[in-house]
Amino acid sequence: MHEAPPTPSGAPTTPAEPLQHGLKQRHLTMLGLGGVIGAGLFVGSGAGIAVAGPAIVVSYLIAGTLAMLVMRMLGEMSAAMPASGSFSVHAERALGRWAGFSVGWLYWFLLVVVLAVEATAAAHIAHGWVPAVEPWAWVLLFMVVFTAANLTAVKNFGEFEFWFASLKVGAIVVFLGLGLLAVLGWLPDTDPVGMTNLTGQGGFLPNGWGGVVSGVLTVVFAFGGLEVVTIAAAETDDPARAVGRAVRSAVVRILFFYVGSMLVIVTVLPWTAQQAGLSPYVKVLDSIGVPSAAQIMNIVVFVALLSALNANLYGSSRMVFSLAERGEAPRGLLKVSGGSRGKAGGVPRRAVLASVAFGFVSVLLNLLWPDTVFLYMLNSVGAVLLFVWALIAASQLRLRARLEREAPGALALRMWWFPYLTWLTLAGLFGVLVLMLTDDAARPQVLWSAGATALVLLVAVGRQWRERGNPTSAGR
Repeated sequence: MHEAPPTPSGAPTTPAEPLQHGLKQRHLTMLGLGGVIGAGLFVGSGAGIAVAGPAIVVSYLIAGTLAMLVMRMLGEMSAAMPASGSFSVHAERALGRWAGFSVGWLYWFLLVVVLAVEATAAAHIAHGWVPAVEPWAWVLLFMVVFTAANLTAVKNFGEFEFWFASLKVGAIVVFLGLGLLAVLGWLPDTDPVGMTNLTGQGGFLPNGWGGVVSGVLTVVFAFGGLEVVTIAAAETDDPARAVGRAVRSAVVRILFFYVGSMLVIVTVLPWTAQQAGLSPYVKVLDSIGVPSAAQIMNIVVFVALLSALNANLYGSSRMVFSLAERGEAPRGLLKVSGGSRGKAGGVPRRAVLASVAFGFVSVLLNLLWPDTVFLYMLNSVGAVLLFVWALIAASQLRLRARLEREAPGALALRMWWFPYLTWLTLAGLFGVLVLMLTDDAARPQVLWSAGATALVLLVAVGRQWRERGNPTSAGR
């Protein structure tokens, strides 16, 4: 029979995770800070600046606020009821098995497809440094290294991410410092910039509020990845306390890094100097005379891609393991290292191998058919993050009311102005989806993602109908 996660009753108790509790608070905090600082910020932000101008700062503020609200909701649920499946478990508790099954498998699919993009992009950078080694060989090396790291103790994953994230955070702090000095004219051979670049070239809103909206559509997905923090929290010694601290520290600082970076970029240089596909960070560093700026940023982007690859492999393995725990994935994936499933301290090696196996398939498709087969796969997960966030919000609406009624003491971290901000977040997510449908470039992503979501929902509903007709076939 399927073992549904317990709902709160009195003081909510979550079954002890059979996974290793090897992550420390510093790992989780840095994972929260570095999890979303990736190539989408360092390179992809150029496309946002090209459509919004200086108002990209507002676009990042809107998108970042949306992500921050979702993370606050997720943090509230994870602090009260920590689980390795995070929002998949919460969705099942709040809305039913169909929701937990659907959001879990959709998120897993999203991670293993995006993993291919990251591995391929990192391989192309490495190939530029060492042309004698083909990109496919670099991909193989990355996948082997990070598979090995995820097959061993979870603290190895934590250490990788800690140092990766430290480098990324450090790079942004240095960039912000240099940018501020350039704005003030305190660097050698520089004059104060003032507000010239914010008000010139068409003003702060050169493309109107339509440009701000287009900017939101361009940058909102750069905030994907924060969710892994709540998945990882289950493998700490004190999950409830750890996730609360990580969420509190991460969301505000990430807004600071993102919005602060964009403000520096559009203040130091005219927005018309930026180009889609080229890193605006390189442009700024070049303009203020930092030697080898392009190579420095190449190293930072390379680390960011490997960090995201590592985090996505971790997150996908834990999500599919949680699905298996609840009878929504094959039982064989429940095997953990170090003994039986009931023995603490294990690593879900089969879940890691299953995730990396599909990751290898995705990479192969990306290398062989990037403009056909893989493009369809990429489009099919293009808007899945928004669907996942919407289910997180819907789950929080149901579970918050239940927790306040049955176990108010478990609410160590509370969503602000509940339920108004939760409803506002849902409306914002719906609005982004509608705007994507009106955008020619984004429309295929919404339609393909909606198709993938509908397919998973059909499978979920079909499973429930089958099990109602034959109870002995349910789950495990």
